[in-house]
Amino acid sequence: MRRCLELASKGKGSVNPNPLVGCVIVQDSKIISEGFHERFGGAHAEVNAITKVNDKKTLKDSTLYVNLEPCCHHGKTPPCTDLIISSGIQNVVIGSKDPNSKVNGKGIKRLQANKIKVTCDILEKECIELNYLFYFFHSNTRPFITLKWAESIDGYTAPYNQNQKFWMTNEKSKKIAHQIRSERNIILVGNKTVIKDNPFLTDRYHNNNPIRALIDLNLKVNLNHNIFNTDTKTYIFNLVKSEINDSNIFVKISKENTIRDIIKFCYDNNYHSLLVEGGAYTHNEFIKIGLWDEIVIFKTNKILNTGTKAPNFSGRIVEEKQLDDNIKFKIKPD
Repeated sequence: MRRCLELASKGKGSVNPNPLVGCVIVQDSKIISEGFHERFGGAHAEVNAITKVNDKKTLKDSTLYVNLEPCCHHGKTPPCTDLIISSGIQNVVIGSKDPNSKVNGKGIKRLQANKIKVTCDILEKECIELNYLFYFFHSNTRPFITLKWAESIDGYTAPYNQNQKFWMTNEKSKKIAHQIRSERNIILVGNKTVIKDNPFLTDRYHNNNPIRALIDLNLKVNLNHNIFNTDTKTYIFNLVKSEINDSNIFVKISKENTIRDIIKFCYDNNYHSLLVEGGAYTHNEFIKIGLWDEIVIFKTNKILNTGTKAPNFSGRIVEEKQLDDNIKFKIKPD
């Protein structure tokens, strides 16, 4: 099962919004095949592992290990339970049950109904932790929400009257920030951030771009900005229109429930995780209604004396990591 978790981790950033899954097939205490879910829309871990076995006759004397309950419904691919059953495998060991209501024990029952011995909850805690975003989404019926910003040592997120690109953090912090991007489904900013910074909002270190989203209620942002390039699609949450323009998708929401409408949109479209990168006004809107699950702050050694104040909030520090002259803090709600 530990090997399943190692394999599953290789899919980080490539399988969103699907969970990370690894599979190992064992015969006579030896691993004879391995597989993992490599990309969204591609074959699942069980399929990749079973397909690699040259002599399929050996499968009837083998045990299949997988960190997440095999699916039993048609999605982008056929049910993995059907392939396991037809392969002749008689023993299946599962790390954790699938929280998705389309599966959630049904995969196990289908295997058992076909006289396959199923052992469950092996390294369950570790298996759930690996896919915590996936579990959170199905347990809470909303995406996991991360607020992220960088701030100076005196508590400002940006200087006033910024006329050119201003980097608050060092290279180590940037790499970790982009890693967080690569592991989230959607990255969200407000229109002031786009107008002022003209960001790409892509992952330039791992090449696993999240879907971009912009709050631009009255459509003030010119479509020539970097956020509208073709690296990935962009949602524009606004009060005016709903339409598709190339890779840009205009989504009409209400002014009164802007944040809640965006969160509902993420849930309805199966996006498990939302990364809010700014600016301060957008962060404060999430904090104001208490809708956040973690805050990641990169504290730098820069002194600004004046500028945009970092948001005020209440929470507990669960991680503190020194990154040369920066410190990364991860904070959870009280």
